Amino acid sequence: MPELTLTTLQNLKLKGEKIAMLTCYDATFAHAACTAGVEVLLVGDSLGMVLQGHDSTLPVTTADMAYHVGCVKRGNQGAFIVADLPFMAYATTEQALSNSAALMQAGAHMVKLEGAGWLAEPIGLLAERGVPVCAHLGLTPQSVNLLGGYKVQGRQETQAQQMRADAIALEQAGAAMLLLECVPSELGADIAQSVKIPVIGIGAGSAVDGQVLVMHDMLGLSLTGRTAKFVKNFMTGQPDIVSALSAYVAAVKAVSFPAPEHGFSA
Repeated sequence: MPELTLTTLQNLKLKGEKIAMLTCYDATFAHAACTAGVEVLLVGDSLGMVLQGHDSTLPVTTADMAYHVGCVKRGNQGAFIVADLPFMAYATTEQALSNSAALMQAGAHMVKLEGAGWLAEPIGLLAERGVPVCAHLGLTPQSVNLLGGYKVQGRQETQAQQMRADAIALEQAGAAMLLLECVPSELGADIAQSVKIPVIGIGAGSAVDGQVLVMHDMLGLSLTGRTAKFVKNFMTGQPDIVSALSAYVAAVKAVSFPAPEHGFSA
């Protein structure tokens, strides 16, 4: 795979070609994902649940993230690597800068922050210092206790309006990518049209600029046995994991995934 950059991803949005992103936590799966054509590898703090066995992402540390970023980096074959800043790792300016530096030095090409409009300040500071940032809006798992669980966000018009405004403000602050999680499909489409940066969705409908899933979910693996509405098992009917990964990429590119049944209404 040729080396992907922010410019590559921006050009995909401009051309209307969907972007395929998956979570990844180690070298072997990074290599497999690249072989299958996955363009963006997200080293997510979801590792706290799927790898470490926690019931949320909150126990994950920056040291955990840096370790797994390094693993993915060593197996990467040209994909763009995005790394989550974990819970409370960007509560202050100093923390945002030092923890972002740790992840970038480990091999990330971009860091991802969860929040809302208040992210404008740390995003601006990071962008000024050469750190590309992905802003994560909608359902933000690090705020699960405040949100009262894993619930769809933006169904009320006031919430939807605020999310649109936040997306625009964060782009203006310097965000180079946006991730929308568990929002109504119509809102996902609206936000993707309202900003010039790539918008990646997970449970945000098919009209955004790309899709992401937790790799374990799309391979049909679960510790709990529960499957979120926006998940599809791509191992079904496939002879091996690389074939399943390739089927995911093909479905994203063909806009056959997500289907309407994987999305949410207002």
